[in-house]
Amino acid sequence: MPPATPLSRPHARRLREVYRSAGWPWQDAVELELLALGLLERVPGDGRETVRLTDAGVQAAAQNVQRQQRARSAHEQLVERVARDMGRAGRIAWRGLMLRALLPGSDAAAPRWCLACPDVFSIRNTSVAHYVEPVVHEIKVSRADLLADLRQPAKRAAYLDLGGQCWYVLGRDARGRAIGDADDVPPECGVLALAEDGGLALQRPAPRRERAALPFHVWMALARATPCAGLDEDVQLPLRAG
Repeated sequence: MPPATPLSRPHARRLREVYRSAGWPWQDAVELELLALGLLERVPGDGRETVRLTDAGVQAAAQNVQRQQRARSAHEQLVERVARDMGRAGRIAWRGLMLRALLPGSDAAAPRWCLACPDVFSIRNTSVAHYVEPVVHEIKVSRADLLADLRQPAKRAAYLDLGGQCWYVLGRDARGRAIGDADDVPPECGVLALAEDGGLALQRPAPRRERAALPFHVWMALARATPCAGLDEDVQLPLRAG
């Protein structure tokens, strides 16, 4: 029988690797634990031994794939919702951008460039460059993903370099439980949380930071990308001749 609790990422990844490979053993702790759980088995051969998934291992790997698909679907739905909310608020929003950000240097190191991929990046719909007020929204629907993200201060620093505000939007897990709250997120970021009724509840506003006009390379990235749809088409009544 597969384990009652979901597999850790290293264990799930190893099952997929073994399934796709010729079964060469790693002979490490992850393989040893999977053998003990009955998800892998040793197969003697001509002068060598390989490993393969047991029936329970196949089921565990398939269940893990299904969980990942559900998580991706929930993540995409929440990303789409936030992007549409930005459009309804009169902003222009983009999803899946890859933008260069400047990370501040330490005492011994100079500032350095990195690539940042915010879930939603939006600006005000204005023709005045200094009024664009860029905002980053990072969406999380898994507590493990949230905690892993929070352990990367450079990622938050990149988002803060790109936006005058940075928000974390916290969804709910497969059982409908909140994955976190404002206490989990550093104070330099705002927090929105998906409520039980499906609304987005403000848990902490994002501090506003003075932000000059967007740098040229960001404008070029926005120009090459397609923004998300704005207001729903059925919100505005068609114009009729009087």
